[in-house]
Amino acid sequence: MKMIETKQEYLDILAANKSVFVDFYADWCGPCKMVGPLVEQLSEKETDVVFLKVNVDKTPDVAAMYGVMSIPTLIAIKDGEVAAQGVGYQPLPQLEKLVEKAK
Repeated sequence: MKMIETKQEYLDILAANKSVFVDFYADWCGPCKMVGPLVEQLSEKETDVVFLKVNVDKTPDVAAMYGVMSIPTLIAIKDGEVAAQGVGYQPLPQLEKLVEKAK
């Protein structure tokens, strides 16, 4: 799982990978803390998908690209396009379905 530090870094990773799953979060967000370990678990299992974490407080320009208004926002991206999106805490089976959309 890769932590995104800049918009350019995000764009470079997006351009170089077919399947990407992005977890938009903040350190102070309770539901983000609950979903984070589940996303981490999936990142170890789903090795054909690139998993990214974007802190909305540190890189708001990346969050703005998708109109992220609530966190956690989880986005599956396939070939550079949003394939699926979830907002709020998602249980593991729901996260697995979201990740599948990125493939």
